Amino acid sequence: MATQSAPVQEREMSFEEYLEAYDGVHAEWVDGRVFVMRPGNEPQGRLSRFLASIVQYWADVHDVPGETYVNAYPLRLNEQTAREPDVFFLRNEHAGRAHATFMEGAADLVIEVVSPSTRAVDRGVKYYEYEQAGVPEYWMVDPLRERVEAYRLGSGGVYEPVAPGDPPVLRSEVALPGMWIRAEWLWRNPLPRMPEVFEAWRNEPRPGGGS
Repeated sequence: MATQSAPVQEREMSFEEYLEAYDGVHAEWVDGRVFVMRPGNEPQGRLSRFLASIVQYWADVHDVPGETYVNAYPLRLNEQTAREPDVFFLRNEHAGRAHATFMEGAADLVIEVVSPSTRAVDRGVKYYEYEQAGVPEYWMVDPLRERVEAYRLGSGGVYEPVAPGDPPVLRSEVALPGMWIRAEWLWRNPLPRMPEVFEAWRNEPRPGGGS
């Protein structure tokens, strides 16, 4: 969602130094360099919060213990990289990965809200980083193009695209089995209120289309 800046320091910085210097700042650490993420616009911020609310509510109602995070909490994917996804969900069975200031390893679901300045990174290097780290489900939401993409980790450890169907729907089968989000909800202004989402889930627990 945010815009990635140029590296903000000349020398390389250790992961521990990055955590201390940028605690509470939306910044990512790649190959010893820190990239401070410039804030996105408020509609994108509302969309991230909306997605996080939907994910957490589904988890709570359907007895999937876990926690939803909204950026500014680093996800250390490997020895050289820590990313801060716009939204991610961690099941309680993997709670040992979460530390006070960062999370070690893969989240169960990662969602990136794509902007023109981050589209190439979200669909390129981050896609492969999340895949190699073993993130089971990766979603990209592009509000400008009104497009969603969903990927699920296959048996060979490679992402496989998940058809959104017609009309398009985002579906989770691993992190939050059975959860779904209509793509058209994400393009509305204003965004739907939660009672509408809850009513749709109650009346149509599993919409048709897609896989």
